[in-house]
Amino acid sequence: MFELLSALCYQTSMMKDFFKVTELSKVLAFVTDFPPVRSETVPLSSANGRILAENLISDVNLPEFRRSTMDGFAVQAASTFGATEGNPAYLAVKGAVNMGERPDFSIGPGEAAKISTGGMLPEGADGVIMIEHTAIIDEQTIEAYRSAAPGQHVIEAGEDFKKDAKILLAGRQIRPQEVGLLAAFGKTSVKVYKKPIIGILSTGDEIVPIDQAPGPGEIRDINTYTLSGQVQEAGGISLPYGIARDDFEDLFNKCKQALAETDMVLISGGSSVGTRDFTIDVLSALPDPSIIVHGISISPGKPTILAKSGSKAIWGLPGHVVSAMIVFSKVVRPFVEHIGGVPGQAKIEPRVKGRLSRNLSSAQGRVDFVRVRLVEEGGVVWAHPVLGKSGLIHTMVKADGLIEIGINMEGLEKETEVDVYLM
Repeated sequence: MFELLSALCYQTSMMKDFFKVTELSKVLAFVTDFPPVRSETVPLSSANGRILAENLISDVNLPEFRRSTMDGFAVQAASTFGATEGNPAYLAVKGAVNMGERPDFSIGPGEAAKISTGGMLPEGADGVIMIEHTAIIDEQTIEAYRSAAPGQHVIEAGEDFKKDAKILLAGRQIRPQEVGLLAAFGKTSVKVYKKPIIGILSTGDEIVPIDQAPGPGEIRDINTYTLSGQVQEAGGISLPYGIARDDFEDLFNKCKQALAETDMVLISGGSSVGTRDFTIDVLSALPDPSIIVHGISISPGKPTILAKSGSKAIWGLPGHVVSAMIVFSKVVRPFVEHIGGVPGQAKIEPRVKGRLSRNLSSAQGRVDFVRVRLVEEGGVVWAHPVLGKSGLIHTMVKADGLIEIGINMEGLEKETEVDVYLM
């Protein structure tokens, strides 16, 4: 009788867990509950890859003057209208524009000035004839074989950016081209968000350090290293806290220390059905706690936990390496990017189109993420599912990306065109 009651209680607990799961879209909506990290000022030479923490306004026109985009002659365009090889326009050479200097003369009708790429147009000039379309008659005269249109081969003052225009907005990732733009405006330093520090903690009596030979029933700590790499790819700094035993005090103390020293904490191995209540007890004992999510309708990764201590997120991730990596990629990463200053929807996941190589089944009521390998055959990119248990790291090594099967779908048919989210 006791065994029957225990079984019934277990089934009831499992049903409660099932009904606690939250849809993925609702989990991602919690991202705005967590504030971004503080900002810092860094030299422009160190800004590449960082997230801008301020709106930048142009204080001058860029460029500040009209300049030539070709080697040739600056002219009044009207002086060249109708010019052809059989009927060239004859122009008087007024002078030459020295690079880096403002011309001390102007151009009138029937006049021209020799100019190099990047040179400042003299007053009166509104176009440039390429040197290939001219011939030198003598030191004071040239022939023009083509007509020039107003503005041809000329960059106007402010054509790149007008004064007082917004040039970059907070939340923008700074790439080499943004570094170049800031250099063009003379910015020697820039305010960026600090890289969020993410604490990583593995749990379980069966987990041992990677430099230790596992005994019977033991496995090396893979998750600390895979998650650290994913944190760095998301723009964060990983800070490992080692391995916590299946002991309340040990896990509590390590979590409390990580919370004090980092901006977010990832606990791997503490979200399976057998250990979830233990993890929840620890999270509930932390300062100013709240359990936000107690299961997500995704596979793999259903038992994932999202908790909050003060203003910081704490994640309970699956212990299986594949599940932990996929949950980070599809669920946790947007939170890391958000607290690192990236605004919602600003980050676009790299993806390619592929054609599914076989039928795939799925259970309704959850979002399935399936690993795939991409192979190009006959001009078609095929997505070959890499199937395997969530504890097998080789399935992630072989995979190029993930495909998503929606929550209300029973599967995908062979040759269906799919989006492959690249890893």
